[in-house]
Amino acid sequence: MTNHLKNLFSEMSKGRLLLLSFGAVIFLIALSFMVYEGTKKTVAISIDGEERIVKTHADTVNDILEDLEIQVRAEDFLSPKADTKIKNNLEIAWEPAKQVTISFNDKEPNKVWTTADSVEELLKNQNISVKEQDKIVPGLETEIKSGLNVTIEEAFQVTLVDGGKEKDVWSTSTTVADFLKQQGVQLNELDKVEPKLEQTIDNESKISVVRVEKVTDVVEEAVDYAVVTKNDSSLKKGTEKVVQQGQEGLVSKTYEVVMENGKEVSRKLVETKTLKDSQDKVVAIGTQVQVASISRGSEPVNGKEFYVNSTAYTAYCTGCSGITTTGINLRQNPDMKVIAVDPSVIPLGTKVYVEGYGHAVAGDTGSAIKGNKIDVFFPTKAEAYRWGVKKVKITILE
Repeated sequence: MTNHLKNLFSEMSKGRLLLLSFGAVIFLIALSFMVYEGTKKTVAISIDGEERIVKTHADTVNDILEDLEIQVRAEDFLSPKADTKIKNNLEIAWEPAKQVTISFNDKEPNKVWTTADSVEELLKNQNISVKEQDKIVPGLETEIKSGLNVTIEEAFQVTLVDGGKEKDVWSTSTTVADFLKQQGVQLNELDKVEPKLEQTIDNESKISVVRVEKVTDVVEEAVDYAVVTKNDSSLKKGTEKVVQQGQEGLVSKTYEVVMENGKEVSRKLVETKTLKDSQDKVVAIGTQVQVASISRGSEPVNGKEFYVNSTAYTAYCTGCSGITTTGINLRQNPDMKVIAVDPSVIPLGTKVYVEGYGHAVAGDTGSAIKGNKIDVFFPTKAEAYRWGVKKVKITILE
């Protein structure tokens, strides 16, 4: 019994020692863990805009990122640098670069990595300067996303002449048609454009738009009356009498007028309408011949006689109409004997006898015929030249 008790006590003592040793180990482990955790540094990390607090024993910024399985590209934004030593409460910011494509005019597209927030910042970082007239798609305020395509069309100046008004404007168009659309220029059906709509343009181009329109113009015009003569035996030869006064007619003419930039370039008569018929002027021409008493051959014996200076003229002289002051048409009556007189000396309509010329009527006047001067009519210039200038005797018959 005594030995049994001794053995039991001995085993109980061993158990207490074993329990005591296990507790010490647990305590040491816990103490070590507390010491380990207590020596960690607290770091604030911004990962692509997401904030995180990390406790770490890492030595450098790069070690922390590796622990977080973050692969950093050279184009990424990282602050502070990867080899920066870790300090307590250090703030780390990492933003991965995004790949975008930039197309500039007709050049080959260029793929770049960027951490820019907007298209405007992207272009600035790439040292690409743009004007406000340039066409940028998408717009400068657009947020950068991976795979974004940015196209830039550089604006250039083009001369536009619209309806005769010229101005210089900015354009990013490739053809004349695109340019006019970009400038808000509306073309009418008849308008003309130079160069052609499909032609490409550059900074030396000059685009001309001619505004064409067709309008209708209605014009009323007077129609001259005709002069009709008829022989009248009741009137003395050399005299005329208006039987019927002439009246002008009236017609309406409709024209199609083509205007270019407000100026008439052509007109075409499309319709003529008679509004009022003209009325002929009817003139009676006397054919009655009076025979005067003659002595000494062919000269008259009665009437007042005196001498005058004489010249000669025809119906076709420069500035002559062929119609006398009293209305005699000398071109239609080339055989008539007519003289031009000064009416204050020889009244118009007076029958006379001119030495070397014969019986005649004072039926015309002239600006140079003043006083005792007459101008005798001949049907041809040759006869007038033969008459020349000479003094002759004239006899007043009535």
